[in-house]
Amino acid sequence: MGKALGKNCYKENGIMRVIHVVPSITQEASGPSYSVSRLCESLINEGQKISLVALDWAPMFSSPAFLKTFSIGFGPRSLGRSPAMFRWLTHEVQSNRVDLLHSHGMWQMNAVYPGWVAKKSNINLVISPRGAFSSWAMNYGSIVKKFFWPLMQLPALQHATCFHATSESEYHDIRSLGFRVPIAIIPNGIDLVKLPISQVSEQKTLLFLGRIHLVKGLDILLPAWRGVQDLFPGWRLVIAGSDEGYRGRSGYLDEIKSKAQHLGIKRVEFPGPMYGDQKFQAYRDADIYVLTSYSENFAVTVAEALSMGVPAIVSKGAPWSGLEKNGAGWWIDIGEVPLIACLKKAMACSDSELVLMGQKGRAWMQRDFSWDSIGLQMAQTYRWLCNRTLPVPDWVRLD
Repeated sequence: MGKALGKNCYKENGIMRVIHVVPSITQEASGPSYSVSRLCESLINEGQKISLVALDWAPMFSSPAFLKTFSIGFGPRSLGRSPAMFRWLTHEVQSNRVDLLHSHGMWQMNAVYPGWVAKKSNINLVISPRGAFSSWAMNYGSIVKKFFWPLMQLPALQHATCFHATSESEYHDIRSLGFRVPIAIIPNGIDLVKLPISQVSEQKTLLFLGRIHLVKGLDILLPAWRGVQDLFPGWRLVIAGSDEGYRGRSGYLDEIKSKAQHLGIKRVEFPGPMYGDQKFQAYRDADIYVLTSYSENFAVTVAEALSMGVPAIVSKGAPWSGLEKNGAGWWIDIGEVPLIACLKKAMACSDSELVLMGQKGRAWMQRDFSWDSIGLQMAQTYRWLCNRTLPVPDWVRLD
């Protein structure tokens, strides 16, 4: 499935006008709120003219100058309907004010509108599914998905001229659905902050930081922790994050706390959501980061932890096979038994061993995940889409 090449929009100076569409940008600087915003900034630094449009989902303390928000229209908020956004996108494209559209996310009308506009204009359309095509994501969720996919989402996706995958596994997810257009495999980037002088603490910390959501596998982490907690009395487990948006409501955090109590979990803390300096302080205080997800297209929190010099334990539901190759952590099968075995090995490491792994992880992030490099790759992808006489970028797969 796929559409023909969009119109030629290549400029001699290589500068293009690109509109990025995302469901929302919130104060929680993780996930698409972080990665899409930073991608836009990196493209602007490359000299591209970038606009980012989103729904006016929630109040923000501050917003980037390139962000334009639109009110949510009539109907359930979860539908993401905004006639104002659709009218604006249509007007910008029909007025020749934009050369390319780049849509992020799935399962809302704001992810359908770019396909509708591309159908009428033949403009190049890049789509970043952001993990929505994994088998777990496709099979999990409300029954509305079963109707939304064939009626709205799939027809809109068929007007894409290119997909953007953040990992090899997401590339395979896209191909498994039958899409044959080019796919650019470009990871998310990460910002490296200056590290303070490390201090050895008597109490060690195993940290989970992210959305408190079923997909994160906390139902695996808690019983696994119970299996090792008495073996390592000098360690604590910190589960930080918000459950806002889980199944359109909050409340999953309460379920997790209740489960922890039922299991007799010791030394576990739930400090709530963390942003900005507070979040990075949590990484600084951690000795090991853990993510036991069933499905992730990237998992920016892993990159954040590694960038802060923290080794990571990550399940194979997330595309972090490079952890072991780079000596920065462990990549394990999904499940309680593999996690217990890994925790026993990781938590038995000496301070010097964990520090060395953290240093290797930070060097890896600096080498392969800088936003300057990511912005350059995406800009070159845009140029190639608009002028197929240019060489195919190394990260674009045609097969």
